[in-house]
Amino acid sequence: MQTPHPPFTAAIFDMDGLLIDSERATLRAWTAAALAQGVVLRESDYLQVVGKAAQDSHAILQAHLGGVVPFEQAMVAVRAALEEGESEELRFPLKPGAAALLARLQAAGIPCAVASSSRTDEIAHRLARVGVLQHFAAVAGGNEVLRGKPDPALYALAAARLGVEPAQCLAFEDSHNGACAALAAGMGLVVVPDLLQPAPEVAQACVAVLGSLEEALPLLPRWFAPGASS
Repeated sequence: MQTPHPPFTAAIFDMDGLLIDSERATLRAWTAAALAQGVVLRESDYLQVVGKAAQDSHAILQAHLGGVVPFEQAMVAVRAALEEGESEELRFPLKPGAAALLARLQAAGIPCAVASSSRTDEIAHRLARVGVLQHFAAVAGGNEVLRGKPDPALYALAAARLGVEPAQCLAFEDSHNGACAALAAGMGLVVVPDLLQPAPEVAQACVAVLGSLEEALPLLPRWFAPGASS
């Protein structure tokens, strides 16, 4: 795999597991819901759905749980577990460095978009609740494309809404499916792993593999063209 090289003129971000720390809470909820039905859902099983579109994720989970009815029962339990107790800001907090990175890009005139497998209304709601929605000029959600990640359609849509070519974009991802989608779209790629380290072929194609979004801050002048939005 080969990707474009800096400088880039736009940034496109995944949301869950990259900007927002949501994957671990969701994994715990699904594991508990499956166990209540007598099914052991391993972390490796759940990792198959990370970054995928909702319909694809649901099909995989249905297979693990033994059909539509047990899946729907588990879904009710998962939603209840995620909605009770703490506020959304605490339950799904921003990842370290996310707010500073987005503010720095906006100040530099670098347009940003979100390309997430979540629905567009969920994206707007979650990003608004953690105070960063205003940094994004465009949003592309999984409900807007026929094929979800790892298909490149979601990233292509985000780039089109920014009015830039995919090769001008630097994508930020945490999951294998998302990383493959960004690469297939012809974008530069930075991976910040969450639940799983990138595959060797993905890591080799990356502009960088970082431990956190905080590590991206000193690298921005190297990655983005000055006055990219002008």
